[in-house]
Amino acid sequence: MTQAEWDRAAATFDDEPDHGLASPTVREAWRRLLTSVLPPAPAQVADLGCGTGTLTRLLTDEGYAVDGLDLSPRMIERARLKVPGARFVVGDASAPALAAGGYDVVLSRHVLWALPDPRAAFARWVDLLQPGGTVVLVEGRWSTGAGLTAAQTEQIVRSHCEEVQVTHLTDPVYWGRPITDERYLIVARRSGPAPAG
Repeated sequence: MTQAEWDRAAATFDDEPDHGLASPTVREAWRRLLTSVLPPAPAQVADLGCGTGTLTRLLTDEGYAVDGLDLSPRMIERARLKVPGARFVVGDASAPALAAGGYDVVLSRHVLWALPDPRAAFARWVDLLQPGGTVVLVEGRWSTGAGLTAAQTEQIVRSHCEEVQVTHLTDPVYWGRPITDERYLIVARRSGPAPAG
């Protein structure tokens, strides 16, 4: 989708249960899932493709320091209202203008599949991490045929990371309804040294 399309989607983006996390049950499921795989707060998190800042808010409430980035100015406007204490940047997740080596965690939900070159984008994401930093991706291959399978995403991640774990998210509690497509969480640790400079 283009920036203009994401801008148009911003007004109703949070209507989906897993986007807005308005349901306490869905929100708690995501809180428990993410905090179970993240390093302890106050780790520094880059939330790439942050949308309206729902996950930024969730993690900020848990004591994490979160920087959100999204292509859509309208999404960022809503995120700033939702999480006044976080830092948000309008930018392209394919080449995020954030500090290399500045983060303990790179978090992204349903973004990698939509980028023109997921492999190149992921390599840039890994450069944002400190040595031993953690990548947390939520992705899927949807019933429309769009998306990435878990095997495809795992292959991309393994080219730059180690200790890769894949968890399929089949429980309706994450989505507010039963699902029939493939949705999953990938958690991995950055391989190799931090970038120079």
